[in-house]
Amino acid sequence: MKRIFLFLATNLAIVLVLSLVTSLLGVNRWLTANGLNYQALLGFCLVFGFGGAFISLAMSKMIAKWSTGAQVLTEPRSSQEMWLLQTVERQARAAGIGMPEVAIFDAPEPNAFATGMSRNSSLVAVSTGLLRNMTQEEVEAVLGHEISHVANGDMVTLTLIQGVVNTFVMFLARVVGYVIDQAVFRRGSDERGPGIGYMFTVMILEMLFGILASMIVAWFSRQREFRADAGGAHLAGKRKMIAALQRLKAAHEPVSSLPANMVAQGFSGGQLAKLFSTHPPLDERIAALQKATVV
Repeated sequence: MKRIFLFLATNLAIVLVLSLVTSLLGVNRWLTANGLNYQALLGFCLVFGFGGAFISLAMSKMIAKWSTGAQVLTEPRSSQEMWLLQTVERQARAAGIGMPEVAIFDAPEPNAFATGMSRNSSLVAVSTGLLRNMTQEEVEAVLGHEISHVANGDMVTLTLIQGVVNTFVMFLARVVGYVIDQAVFRRGSDERGPGIGYMFTVMILEMLFGILASMIVAWFSRQREFRADAGGAHLAGKRKMIAALQRLKAAHEPVSSLPANMVAQGFSGGQLAKLFSTHPPLDERIAALQKATVV
């Protein structure tokens, strides 16, 4: 319930902010009695497409802490927490990034995530289940995987991709929706403005284009997982990274409800499910590491 509330509240706040921005820029008046103002429409879609993605990224650390209840480690209270901080610090230095915030969140399944606005302002968090169910070497590899996400700039890259597809989905849905409305629902009418069919057509097209866009974003996300695995192998050792993935496979835990850009473990399923999965099957990730030459 807490996560649902945060999701709805965050998205409502983002919509209100972006609506104000489009109003100030004057690009919210793209729909006229004479048809579409394509320049204003593109500006409107750019603001909402990229604005929503980047505001979400800017808020990602705060939202992650709120939604998971992650507690940031400032003063280690145990030898395990001390080791965790020292390991992240060592790997961050090796990867050439600023020291991330390190946090632990309460969850029974082995899980971890990294998020943040930039390479030097990030958060790496691990679950209590991961610390309980994995060996220290396996945890080290998982941390290396997450540090590699930060070092590779994966959060920013995925945000840019999300912004591009959001913009195209919004723009194309409205353009195609207008054409369909004029050709089907307004045929023979002297009025050039959009009818009620336009609104419903745009809603349907946004859903359809959104599904296709999700497949594109998921494909990019799967590619970044292979790179992060290779980075984890470089920072912690190939044997440790493979062992960590094998441990996740053996656990048979379902995918976490964390946001897509935060989940560390893989997902397997049918062919259709794979198209929308943000992570490749663990068998593929293990096989890729076994074939890779890690420097």
